[in-house]
Amino acid sequence: MTGWGCPYEHRPPGPGPLFPPPQLPPRRAQRCGEAAAGGLEQRPHAPCLADRRPAGDRQGDARLPHGPLRPCQGRGGGGGDGLFGPPPKPTRLDIDPESTVFKRVSAGGEPGLLSIERTWDEKRKRFKRDLPVEEVRRIAPFLRLTSAEGGWRVVVVDGADQLNTAGQNAILKILEEPPPKTLILLVADNVGALLPTIRSRTRRLMLDPLPEQTVRNLLFRYRPDMPDGERTALARLSEGSIGRALELHGAGGLNLYKAMLGLMEPLPRLDILNAYAFIDATVKPNDDASWAAVTELLSWWLGRIARAAARRELPPEVVPGEGVLLQRLAQGSVGGSGLDRWVELWENTNRLFAKADSANLDRKQTLLNALLQIEAAAA
Repeated sequence: MTGWGCPYEHRPPGPGPLFPPPQLPPRRAQRCGEAAAGGLEQRPHAPCLADRRPAGDRQGDARLPHGPLRPCQGRGGGGGDGLFGPPPKPTRLDIDPESTVFKRVSAGGEPGLLSIERTWDEKRKRFKRDLPVEEVRRIAPFLRLTSAEGGWRVVVVDGADQLNTAGQNAILKILEEPPPKTLILLVADNVGALLPTIRSRTRRLMLDPLPEQTVRNLLFRYRPDMPDGERTALARLSEGSIGRALELHGAGGLNLYKAMLGLMEPLPRLDILNAYAFIDATVKPNDDASWAAVTELLSWWLGRIARAAARRELPPEVVPGEGVLLQRLAQGSVGGSGLDRWVELWENTNRLFAKADSANLDRKQTLLNALLQIEAAAA
């Protein structure tokens, strides 16, 4: 993997660090400090579960592996205590970019770190949606190796919730009896998709998204020609992920989202002719980027409706007028079976899109089926 030591999800080129060092609340800082200083040494059977919110940037994921790999950890290998006793436990995740560990991790040459992530699909020219079990099986041989400096070994599984049952069972065997001085980070968007037995053997660490103003400032830095209103819309559409915001901007995601809202405006009755026109415009042969964009935005929008109904409050509008549509759809769902209907629709739609990718189903028909299910749920 490349990019450890900086946010590795779609980092734009440019001078200087993309993010300032994260300032954490005292309690979270203490927990992160324990992990970074090797404080999990006394709890070898409690790997850390890093849970990021949907589309959240992996700024915390990128910094967490550094701490246990530091050459001077006190109580553990790799250098022992300093001249004046053990070093203080860190309360922040960042370390000196000039340190040897930082450089090795950033260059992908740290022998004590193994990262498991989605592989590149040469045929479709994009990352695969699922995490193959073959990648997970690399963990056991890695942990059988002796640590290069007698210190900790760190395994990062990025997208653990995208593993199938076989892959999750392979990880479960490691979690049940992990080797000493091993830190396993399972990064997941949807923790509920993990097996209960995995969740019971992990500690959860929430990684908050970036503030909206921070995303706006970063968009101004890397896309200075972008109109101010578009920066605000992308910051809200990405939910605190600068990488996602830049990805949406490059794929025309904001215009696609506006077109999707226009299609949904007549709900609970869809204009079937407009639906076919929308499908023809967004689903094109051999265009995986457009397909990924429309399916992800549609899934995100359905989750937005369900959250609005559950919380009984509307989120900030991405585009003007969106709140009226959200209120109309969510209003009849509060406290009744309607909320269950939207949650079930969100789950079914995600499964439908995943099946379309894995089984190579007709994409236009798949999207039409999803739209018809939305119409039925809104009725």
